[in-house]
Amino acid sequence: MTAAVYQTSYDRVATPDAKCSSNSLLDHLRDVARSNRCKGHIEIFGACAALSTNRNVAQHAAAEVLVRCLSQALKHRPAFYRVGEQETSFDEKWLIALARSLKNGDDASAAFLLNSRVPKHAQRNLVFLLRNVVDNFSRI
Repeated sequence: MTAAVYQTSYDRVATPDAKCSSNSLLDHLRDVARSNRCKGHIEIFGACAALSTNRNVAQHAAAEVLVRCLSQALKHRPAFYRVGEQETSFDEKWLIALARSLKNGDDASAAFLLNSRVPKHAQRNLVFLLRNVVDNFSRI
């Protein structure tokens, strides 16, 4: 099995601080989605393999890879609103609910959320990417 190396940009690396608001993860993902919407397609399995080998790269690039690969897992392009927007899309609500269940160790809720929208073959990689992003936030 071979893993392809994917280039990610580090021009705007948002580092979450210790005083995270409840919407900071959502705002972070919205910002990353906005800055990556015109970038090329990344294959989810190869991207996860490339991230897992280098921990430093994983911390900075996980959010970018997550939003670029999310359409593969959901079978449609997810809707992300602007940073600071009060309303949330269904995709954003689902992603935050999944992030909360992973952060809190609620495996039953995480399994339900994953099984409701993500094919079995993509669940493991999606959880891997989301855990890398969630681990940088103290509150979700």
